[in-house]
Amino acid sequence: MRPDEGQAAPDFTLPRDGGGSVTLSALRGRPVAIFVYSEAGSPTCTDEARAFSAAAGDFAAAGVALYGLSPDPVARQEKFRDKQGLVVPLLSDEGAVVCDQWGLWVEKQMFGRRYMGVERTTFLIDAQGIIARVWRKVRLKNHVAEVLAAARAL
Repeated sequence: MRPDEGQAAPDFTLPRDGGGSVTLSALRGRPVAIFVYSEAGSPTCTDEARAFSAAAGDFAAAGVALYGLSPDPVARQEKFRDKQGLVVPLLSDEGAVVCDQWGLWVEKQMFGRRYMGVERTTFLIDAQGIIARVWRKVRLKNHVAEVLAAARAL
């Protein structure tokens, strides 16, 4: 299943950096933005996480819960958070179960080599748990500002 705009966001419970876990359905009552990235520490993923982290206060002021999600284990997420000074909670989908269920675990190709990986995607979910917007194959230029503008419009 590849959830899309207008559909209910499939529920999940994932461990997060700093301990504990996050259940998506428990966040109902406020909008949620989730940026899904392939690998903690890779250059583009680092730029994306830094950009969202820099805007975390703006998302909070708009009443939006903001999370990063990748298939990295919690320990790697924590190292990434600490090294980059990130303030956005990071969810660990080790084994890519949620990424697969959400249609984000896809075949990719680089330098003629095929492999499975995460399709960089951002989801904006409204307070009722319905996907309001989806950005697939994200390019970073103006992306965070666009997500924030859409979040403020909810």
